[in-house]
Amino acid sequence: MQKLKEHKTFGGVTTFWSHESRETKTPMKFSSFVPDGPVKGCLIWLSGLTCTEENFITKAGAQRYLAEHQLMVVAPDTSPRGLQLPHEHESYDFGSGAGFYLDARTPAYDQHYRMESYIVRELAPLIFDQFGQAKLGIFGHSMGGHGALTLGLKYPALFASVSAFSPIVNPSAVPWGIKAFEGYLGSDRSLWQQHDSCELLRSGQRHPRRILIHQGTADEFLDKQLKTRHFEEAARSVDQDHSVVYAEGYDHSYYFIATFIEDHIRHHAGMLS
Repeated sequence: MQKLKEHKTFGGVTTFWSHESRETKTPMKFSSFVPDGPVKGCLIWLSGLTCTEENFITKAGAQRYLAEHQLMVVAPDTSPRGLQLPHEHESYDFGSGAGFYLDARTPAYDQHYRMESYIVRELAPLIFDQFGQAKLGIFGHSMGGHGALTLGLKYPALFASVSAFSPIVNPSAVPWGIKAFEGYLGSDRSLWQQHDSCELLRSGQRHPRRILIHQGTADEFLDKQLKTRHFEEAARSVDQDHSVVYAEGYDHSYYFIATFIEDHIRHHAGMLS
């Protein structure tokens, strides 16, 4: 790990890192906040389309609440960087900055776009080895909310707590997800279902703890891309404990996240303590 920059924050330290990834075969970056004093656990934050390792740590206002609850956070980049794969840099919702937290199966992408394995098999062990933290929670926003829900459901023994802001809950049924899944996974829709929280619930995947979601009612992507009601319907049908909070008048931005980030950190703190 190479330390790129560091800032004292609420008594703790916000740091930006780079390391060579065996999963993506590229350098990967992430940010972290470690509070002063004993740490009770680590949250992994997954960001949305076009974001990097900097968005959450600089915009969400999370450090104050993390320090209060004695939690640290790690926020990785959203895709490999420095590659020139076919169509990788042509649009905001596929390729660079849009890894969708899955392991690609299509030619060229399958060698580098391995974000599921990066989070689960590389970043999580790195957090234990470098920061000494074994208790993990996962949360995220939009595309990262999709990642938090799917990885939380698939790896409940690894992630003791799960939450999301404005998640893409049913990606196999919306334009963002269909484009990404076709590009990364190909035409086999049975592969798509393995990365769709609604389909995972229907197939028997569960998380033993309550899943928290906040969704703004003024979110421009709610009806076309996010489909929050689909998650509620799937969760109710299989008795997955969940809580969906519709926040009146809030949009898709970090202003929304900053408003409710304390609620999510408290949610995770109660399960990681």
